[in-house]
Amino acid sequence: MKAARFHGRGDIRIDDVPDPQVGPGQVEVSVDWCGICGTDLHEFLEGPIFIPAEGSPHPLTGSEPPVVMGHEFAGVVSRVGSGVTGVREGDRVAVEPYYVCGECVACTSGRYNVCRKLGFVGLAGQQGGFAERCVVDARWVHPLGDLPTDIGALVEPLAVAYHAVRLSGLQPGGTAAVFGAGPIGLVTTAALKAAGAGRVIVVEPAAARKAKAAGAGADEVLDPAGTDVPEAIRDLTAGAGTDVAFECAGVDAVLAAAIGSVRPGGTVVNVAIWGHVPKVAMNDLVLSEVTVIGSLAYCGDHADTIALLRDGKVDAQQFITGRIGLADLVDRGFRELIDNKEENVKILVSPKELS
Repeated sequence: MKAARFHGRGDIRIDDVPDPQVGPGQVEVSVDWCGICGTDLHEFLEGPIFIPAEGSPHPLTGSEPPVVMGHEFAGVVSRVGSGVTGVREGDRVAVEPYYVCGECVACTSGRYNVCRKLGFVGLAGQQGGFAERCVVDARWVHPLGDLPTDIGALVEPLAVAYHAVRLSGLQPGGTAAVFGAGPIGLVTTAALKAAGAGRVIVVEPAAARKAKAAGAGADEVLDPAGTDVPEAIRDLTAGAGTDVAFECAGVDAVLAAAIGSVRPGGTVVNVAIWGHVPKVAMNDLVLSEVTVIGSLAYCGDHADTIALLRDGKVDAQQFITGRIGLADLVDRGFRELIDNKEENVKILVSPKELS
């Protein structure tokens, strides 16, 4: 079968690879759609990051480059291994793309998303969504019901947002600020409105992304250029600041603005993956007793995220800005998102065009 594999920085190839084999407790998914994630772009430009380096195989998969990419995917169950219940051939499913050890303190305490040996399907092994078929353990397969698989491919990034909103502790009717209206910022905005946020303020300088923020559910959109964002947010919240803020950009100045924008005792959730060690003015945390927490991916969030989509609480269709075949992954996918990132949110890739 055909699969897109990372061979090294800037080197992603469409290769012929062996068909995956289904073992006991496993499920084969015939992939319909797989989204291109910002993490994929970082790997292409700067990797390996989450992908294991050559000579340093992943501790759970034993894999090193080349590895199959793609972790935001959905499709149809095409084979079921022995001992699998709750899913059958023909079911539409989304995949929670994890490799976890099941033995470390994080796994045994129910926080498998911070497993000490964590790996991601589509980054750390020979299975992934940029392939015609993918085999995963049955625990990671989530039925979509009547939802189409293109919407199913958005479950993974929406689950990232749902998890971050859940960690924030926001109460219905509460106020929130989202810093950055890229793909994660936009789905975080949508997840906040679905969770009952009373007011969501998005901070974004790019004109195209500001327009998309309004469609995602932002009540106000602030341009940080020439604006004192914390002061503007206090003006919009009767002097208090928001209950929570979400850092979705990975920029020092943005993190500082997020900390300055929440009320005393408020919470800042860091959703971004940083490419450098940030500088943080700790006294800004101390003097207002602000809590900063990290949010990584998802943990037990897929079923609830699918329910939000099924109930129409999130309009995910608006986030799909392109559809391509696997052969065009680099030129019309990665390069398009790198060169025209302000115009795009989520480009979906269909491996089936090569079947």
